[in-house]
Amino acid sequence: MKRGIYGCFVPEHIASGAIASEAIPAELVSEAALAWQLPAEREGIEIRSLEVASEIQDAAEIFDAVWPPLGGGTQVPPNLLRAITHSGGYCSAAYVEGVPVAAALALVGMHEDENGRHIHLHSHMAGVLEPYRNRGFGTLIKAHQRWWAMSRGIDTIVWTFDPLVSRNATLNLVNLGVSVRDYEVNFYGAMNDAINVGEESDRVFAWWDLTGDRARAAARGELGPIVELSSSQVVVQAPEDIVALRASDPMAAQQWRNEMRKNLLQEFAAGREIVGVTDNGDYVLDIVGT
Repeated sequence: MKRGIYGCFVPEHIASGAIASEAIPAELVSEAALAWQLPAEREGIEIRSLEVASEIQDAAEIFDAVWPPLGGGTQVPPNLLRAITHSGGYCSAAYVEGVPVAAALALVGMHEDENGRHIHLHSHMAGVLEPYRNRGFGTLIKAHQRWWAMSRGIDTIVWTFDPLVSRNATLNLVNLGVSVRDYEVNFYGAMNDAINVGEESDRVFAWWDLTGDRARAAARGELGPIVELSSSQVVVQAPEDIVALRASDPMAAQQWRNEMRKNLLQEFAAGREIVGVTDNGDYVLDIVGT
């Protein structure tokens, strides 16, 4: 099975919501809990998993506000969200004074590595309402997701993002400590939300090793932009604000897509992965294992 191909197998200990795992030491799970609980308490933010139908509606409404569906409808029907959580998946929301302002959704998946089949959490959606962006909500809800997965014996979270959107890259690489590898051209096909309509849905894959050194350092706020390159590292430029550029100059935006696709496919094929960003948001790639 190719890495990144997802299955629907849900192991018994995940479906039952068990909180014990010999593979992840209890002290690491506790460390992950504090990484979101302390800042959330300090800022007056409540983050909780959503289980009942009335709460799940909060997440559905946030997803529709962040990615407005064209022609009506909804991104994820609440009944599907309920089915996902009931079968072992993850859905959460962040609240400020009782008002939902951010939400995340993930499914249990499976990939293969050198040790065989490996269970992971596939984080499908995570969004923050416009007035609350750039205030740390995205980092906090992902930190909650990290703790939730670790408490159920899952040590890896995977998700996709558009490499042209530089704010996503900074969140993922600096705030969370992921590595980025694998590039899929037009991964989702045509998308019918107001953000992605008319765009090719090229995506890269973020791989979050939840117990690894990078994730733990990021949780402590110890990661930052890469300011000095090693001899094995290369830089791939990224646009400053692709969303604004798509509105003002669609042709230039498409040129960025073509160039990014060519450069990242070339570097990934050479054995590199994205390990960080520069201080102006360009990607830094390095040979795996160096």
